[in-house]
Amino acid sequence: GAHRDLLAYLVRRLLENGANSSFVNQIVDETVPPETVAADPFETYTPSNQPVSLPVDLYAPERANSKGLDLHDPIDLAELDAARGPWKHHQWSAGPMIAGPVHGGEHEPVTNPCDPRDKVGDLTLSSVRDIETALAGATPWKATAQERANVLTKASDLYEDNFAEIFALLTREAGKTPLDAIAELREAVDFLRYYAARGVELDAPARGVFSCISPWNFPLAIFTGQIAAALAAGNAVIAKPAEPTGLIAALGVRLLHAAGVPETALQLLPGPGSVVGAKITSDPRISGVCFTGSTATAQRINRAMATDLQPTAPLIAETGGLNAMIVDSTALPEQAVKDIVTSAFQSAGQRCSALRMLYLQEDIAEGFLKMLFGAMDELTLGDPWDLNTDIGPVINTTARDGIAAHIEAARKDGRVLKALPTPDHGTFIAPTVIRVNGIADLKREVFGPVMHVATFASHQLDDVVDEINATGYGLTFGMHSRIDDRVDQVSRRLRAGNMYINRNQIGAIVGSQPFGGEGLSGTGPKAGGPSYVSRFTTPKRETATANGEELASVDAVQRQLDGARPSETPLNTVSLPGPTGESNRLSEFGRGVVLCLGPSPKAAREQMDIALNNGCAAVGVAPGLSAEACIDGYLNPQALAGLHGFDAVLCQADDNVLRAMRIALAGRAGKLIPLFAESDFADRCRIERHICVDTTAAGGNASLLAEVS
Repeated sequence: GAHRDLLAYLVRRLLENGANSSFVNQIVDETVPPETVAADPFETYTPSNQPVSLPVDLYAPERANSKGLDLHDPIDLAELDAARGPWKHHQWSAGPMIAGPVHGGEHEPVTNPCDPRDKVGDLTLSSVRDIETALAGATPWKATAQERANVLTKASDLYEDNFAEIFALLTREAGKTPLDAIAELREAVDFLRYYAARGVELDAPARGVFSCISPWNFPLAIFTGQIAAALAAGNAVIAKPAEPTGLIAALGVRLLHAAGVPETALQLLPGPGSVVGAKITSDPRISGVCFTGSTATAQRINRAMATDLQPTAPLIAETGGLNAMIVDSTALPEQAVKDIVTSAFQSAGQRCSALRMLYLQEDIAEGFLKMLFGAMDELTLGDPWDLNTDIGPVINTTARDGIAAHIEAARKDGRVLKALPTPDHGTFIAPTVIRVNGIADLKREVFGPVMHVATFASHQLDDVVDEINATGYGLTFGMHSRIDDRVDQVSRRLRAGNMYINRNQIGAIVGSQPFGGEGLSGTGPKAGGPSYVSRFTTPKRETATANGEELASVDAVQRQLDGARPSETPLNTVSLPGPTGESNRLSEFGRGVVLCLGPSPKAAREQMDIALNNGCAAVGVAPGLSAEACIDGYLNPQALAGLHGFDAVLCQADDNVLRAMRIALAGRAGKLIPLFAESDFADRCRIERHICVDTTAAGGNASLLAEVS
C-alpha cells in the first residue's frame, strides 16, 4: 500500500505492541518472568467490575432510555414501513386546544414541502378571543411532583406507542427523513422522562403560567421539551408552535392530555407570532417565557416582557449560532469527512447546531476537500419518506428563496466550490460549499445545507479561535485533532456552550449532552441538563432599600467594568452518563462580569461575595458602598443602556426600580443581559459548558474494555 495509507496503521501497531502491558513487549523482555507473560487472565478477573449496560438501561435506575430503530436492520425496516404505511395519505385537522370554547380564526391548508400536491391537512389559527380564553383559563398544575412525573412518564410511553403517526407527520409536514424522525421522537421521549425525574427534586414552587414558543426545525422535540420542563415544575403552559408545524404540535398536546395533563395546565395556540406570540409575551398574567428561535425575535420578546410582565419574569432562550469546526493536519480524514457531512447537511442543515464554518489546516486542504466533495456526491436528495433519502427539503419557499439568494451571490463571485444538483420540485436546496476568508465574512446564519470553508496555517490556530469568539455567538463548536494538547488549547479559550471533539457537532442527547449556548446564542440554562427545570420555579426574594439618592458616576462605573477580570477556571466538572466510547463532561463557569446594584450597601456587598465565590468578577454600586471595585452612589437605571462590559445585573430593589432596569437592559443591542433579584444568586452567576469527546478516536481507550458478566 501507499505510504500515506499504511504509516498510520504502522504507528498504531508500534504504539500498541510497544506498551509495557503488551504481550509482544513482555515476551521479548527478559526481565519479565514467563509466569507473568503466560498468566491466566481469568485469575485477575474481578467480579466487581460493572457489566456492559443494555441500551434501555443506559440511564437506569432513574429512567428508561428511549427506543430506537436500526435503519440497517431488515426487521426494523419492515416494522417501520408497515406501521407508517396507513398514514402516507392521511389528512390531519387541528386548531386551538384551550380550556374553553374555541372560536377559531383563519383556516390554512398544510402541504408537504417535498410535494405541494400532497395535502397533509388543515390548521385553524387562533383568534383573539381564543387567546384571551387561554390566558383566563390557565391554571398551574396543582398535583404533587410525583403525580406530575408519573403523568409525564405515561406521556412518553404514549409518544412511543404512536411512533408511526408521529413519523409520518414529521416527514410530511416538516420534511424529516426517517433517520431524523427517529432521533426527534427519541429526544422528545427523553425530555419527558428526564424532566419528570428533575421535577421531583424541586423544593421551590412553580412560577405560574409559562408561554412556550417553539421552532419548526424540531417541532416535536423542542416543543415537548419546553412544555415538559414547565409542567414538571408545576406551571401552566400556553404553547405556541411555529407556523409551519402546527399539526405535529397538536398531536403532541393530544397525547399529553391523554396521559393526564389537565387542559387548564396545557393549552395550544397555533398562529402567527405577530398575533399569538406578541400577546402571550406581553400579558401581565404570564410569569415567564421559554423561547427557541432567532436572536432578533428573542430581543423583541425581551422588550415586551420588560414593559408588561413582572420585572423578575425569566426569559429562557436558545437563539442559534454561527457554528465552526477546526480540522488540523493530524485529523483522520475519513472520520472528519463523515462528521462534517453529518454536521453540515443532515436535516438539510436546518439545525441550530449545524456546521456553518469549516476551518481546514492548509497543509491538508486540497486532498481533504477532494475527499469531502466525493462524499457529498454520494448523498441522495429526494422524498424524505423514502428510506434511501439522505437530504430532504427545507421547510418552505421563503426559506428556500433566502438560502438560494445567498448561494447565487457566492456563485457570481466564483466562491462556490461544490454544489449538488437540485431536484426540480419541492423546496429543495442542494448541499453547497462556499469559500470564504473566515467566519467574519458571515454576516448572518444561513439556515440550510450550506457550509463555508477557509484555510489556516498551523501557527494561526489562536487567531482562528479569536475570530470565532469575536462573532459573539457561542452555541456549538467541533474539532478534529489527534493532539490532546491542541484540543485543550482550543477548548480552554473558546466560548461555546457545546464542544464536540473528533465526532459530529449536532449531538444533543438529553442527560448526556445538555444543549444551549451563551452570548448571542442564548441565556441558559442548558436544555436536557440538571439546572433546567429549576429555572421554571419561583426563587426566594428579599427587597433592600437604598441608603441615599446620590447618583453614582457612570464614568467611574465604566472604569471599574473595564478593569474587571472574571476567572476562566471551571467551578466544577461532572461526568454524565452515556454510551461506552464517548466522554461527556459538563462544567460550570462564572457568568462573567456582574454589576451588583444593592441597592443597600449590605445587599451589594453580599451580592459581590456571591458573585466572586462563583467565578465572576464583581463591580458594586450602592449608596454608602466603599471598597475595591465599588462605587458610592445610586446607579440611574437608564445608565444600564449605555454601559458595557458586563454580563448580568444583581439587584434587590423594589419592582418599580427593577422594571426600569429591565427596560434599559432590554433596549440594548447584542446578547440578552439578565437581571436577577433572588435572595441567593449563586446559581444565576454560573453558566454551563459541555464537551463531548469520541474516545474511540484516540487510538485506544481503557474505558472501552468493559467486563461482560
